Amino acid sequence: AIRVNPDVSAGGHAKIATGKEDNKFGVSFSEAERLYANASNDAGLNPVGVTCHIGSQITDLAPMAAAFTKMRGLVERLRGEGLSVQRLDLGGGLGVPYFNQPTPPSPADYARMIAKTMNGLDIAYAFEPGRMIAANAGVLLAKVQHIHERPGGRKFVVLDAAMNDLIRPAMYDAYHEIAPLKPRAGDPVVYDVVGPICETGDTFTRERALPPLEAGDLIAFMSAGAYGAVMSSEYNSRLLVPEVLVKGDDYAVVRPRPTYEEMLAKEASAPWL
Repeated sequence: AIRVNPDVSAGGHAKIATGKEDNKFGVSFSEAERLYANASNDAGLNPVGVTCHIGSQITDLAPMAAAFTKMRGLVERLRGEGLSVQRLDLGGGLGVPYFNQPTPPSPADYARMIAKTMNGLDIAYAFEPGRMIAANAGVLLAKVQHIHERPGGRKFVVLDAAMNDLIRPAMYDAYHEIAPLKPRAGDPVVYDVVGPICETGDTFTRERALPPLEAGDLIAFMSAGAYGAVMSSEYNSRLLVPEVLVKGDDYAVVRPRPTYEEMLAKEASAPWL
């Protein structure tokens, strides 16, 4: 399949928008038609379809409908040239229902829009919902190490978790609901929630109203089931967190926390040292 850039703006953040002309993804419609024809005439290639993906965390179906309408036109033009197009991959990007934001369109709304846009187009469809399924399936559990209060009253919650464990807030300004496991009684307190890495970017949120917190409290970052563990790193020589799979009252450690010896063993010395 050939990926096409439909030049449609969508996505909640510039770093997760993938369907505009100035994004690196895909080829233009004119180039797609040329490449598809060339591939169809090449004995070693068998093009079967075209694909697009215009971004992530899309909460409005209008950009998707615009892109999909363009993709339908491409399929019809290719078929009009006598070329076989068997599959149309419309990508993913439908918004995750985060806790603090308006509810995005449902998969049923999305399906109805596609049925309307593609009405009568006889083709096999592919969809990649990905993060919409995975995001709310996981949390990052962290412990409060210290409450640091400045003379002016600003309060920092310093956690044992850091940007290497959940990079989305630092990279995308992403919002994650923060839930204390055992909320303390009392009026909400406004905190900056940060990690221990020597980076100002190691900040999960600023000026967030939360139940009162103390050292030793456990909190959960919600919606960490996508771009959480898979984007984690050993930056600052921090060990990867263990991954725990939970089903009801049962749990299993499916990726143990490594040891420092195991982490350092992956670094070989050069022969001249």
